[in-house]
Amino acid sequence: MNTSVIHRRSLRALDWLNFFVADLQTGFGPFIAVYLTTQKWTQIDIGYVLSLGTLVTIIAQVPAGALVDAMPNKRLAASTGLVGLSASAAVMALWPERLPVILSQAVHAFATCMLIPAIAAMTLNRVGRGAFAERLGRNARFAALGAAAGAAMMGAIGSYVSSSAVFWLAAAFSLPALIAVRLMPPRNLPIDPELAAATGPPRRKGLGVLLDDRLMAFGVCAVLFHLSNAALLPLAAAEVTKQAGDHANFIIAACLVLPQVVVALLSPWVGRAADRWGRRPVLLLGFAALPLRGLLFAVAGSPPLIVATQVLDGVGGATFGVMVPLIAADLTRGTGRFNLCMGVIGLAVGVGATLSTTLGGALASEMGVSSAFLVLAGCGVIATLLVALAMPETRPQMAAAE
Repeated sequence: MNTSVIHRRSLRALDWLNFFVADLQTGFGPFIAVYLTTQKWTQIDIGYVLSLGTLVTIIAQVPAGALVDAMPNKRLAASTGLVGLSASAAVMALWPERLPVILSQAVHAFATCMLIPAIAAMTLNRVGRGAFAERLGRNARFAALGAAAGAAMMGAIGSYVSSSAVFWLAAAFSLPALIAVRLMPPRNLPIDPELAAATGPPRRKGLGVLLDDRLMAFGVCAVLFHLSNAALLPLAAAEVTKQAGDHANFIIAACLVLPQVVVALLSPWVGRAADRWGRRPVLLLGFAALPLRGLLFAVAGSPPLIVATQVLDGVGGATFGVMVPLIAADLTRGTGRFNLCMGVIGLAVGVGATLSTTLGGALASEMGVSSAFLVLAGCGVIATLLVALAMPETRPQMAAAE
C-alpha cells in the first residue's frame, strides 16, 4: 500500500477516533448531575465528588503528559486512556455510591490525561505544523458531531430506559474508538525530523519549557476560564432536573447538542483564523462569550432559555478546544515537550474546574443558583480582560515581530 493511501486511511481513522471519543466523554458531562440527583444526592455532595475527581486531574496532568512524550507508541497511550474511560463508565453505572463514584471520577480523570495529549500528538505527527491549525479544526468538528450524536442518544436512553443506561452506552463507545486507533498506522512516512522532535521522545533534559512566560500567562487564563465555565452547566442541569422531572434528560441532551453543532460549524474557521490573524484575537472572541453565558443563566428561568444560552458554550468550546494544542505546539517547537506542555495546560484546566465545581456548589447551596451564576460570570470577565491585556501572541511569525 503506497504512502498516500496510508495517509488518507490514517486521517479518516483520526476523524472517527475524535467522533467516538467525544461520544464516550459525553456521558461524563451533565448527565452525571442528573444521574446523581435521581439517586438523592444533594448539590453540594455532587459538587464535592466532581471536585475530588478533578483533583486527580491536577495531580496526573503533568506526569501523564511527560509519560506520553516518552512513549514512542502514541496509539498505546490512546488505547490505555480509552480502556480507562470505559471502565470508569461501567463503575458509575453499577455502583452509584460515594466511594465507587469517586473512584470512577478518578479513573476517568487519569485516562483523559493520557488520551487528550496522545490524540493531539498523533494529529501533529500526521499533518505537520503547516496544516496543524486547520486539522485541529477538523478534529474539533468530528468531536462536536460525536458529542451531539452521543448527547441525543444518551438523552433518549436516559429518558426511556434509565439514567444508569447512559453510562453503559458511554462504555460501549470505547469499542469503535479502539478500532479507529488500531486502523491508524504507527506513523506516516516520510516523517519530518522537526515534527518527530515535537511529538517523539524529548531530545533534551530539563523542564525549561515550563518557565516560558507565555505558557504561564496562558495557564492563568485557562484557570480563570474553567473557574467560570465548569460549574455553569452542572448547576443548570440540577435546576432543570428539579423543574422537568422525567424530561430532564431530554433537556440536558439539548443543552449538549446545540453547542456541539456550533462547535462543528465554527471550529474549522477558528483554526484558519488563528493562522491568519494570530492566536490572541481568536482567544479573546471565545473568552468573551463566557461571562455573557453566565449572566444569561442567572436570568434564564425556563428550560428553553437555558438551552438557547448554550449557543455561547459552543463559541467558547470551539475556541478553547482548537487553541490549546495549537498554542502548545507554538511553545514547544523543536523541544520534544509537546505533551508535557499539554499536561501543564491540562493542569491549569483541572485547577480551574475543581475550584469552579466546589465554588459553584457551595454558592448555590448557601446563596442560591442565580448568585452562583453571577459570581462565575464575574470570573469570566476577569479571564477575558487578562487575555486582552496580558496574554502574549504565540504564533511564531507574529511573536517574533513583537
